[in-house]
Amino acid sequence: MSKLFIGGLAWHTDDNALRQKFEEFGQVEEAIVVKDRDTGRSRGFGFVRYTQEQEADAAIGQMNNVEYVGFRKI
Repeated sequence: MSKLFIGGLAWHTDDNALRQKFEEFGQVEEAIVVKDRDTGRSRGFGFVRYTQEQEADAAIGQMNNVEYVGFRKI
């Protein structure tokens, strides 16, 4: 199991959008956008957990320092 920190998320990014993008690289066990507890607004980062380390490595290789619609640099 590998857990990745995903930084620079656009404010409108939600858990589902994060999961959908990172499922391109393998089976995502969990995808969470961290939200401010008072406002409920995204704090601009999240975490993605893969069941297989190779899938996490593929995601890092493909998405590191890449801009994507809905995301800033990851």
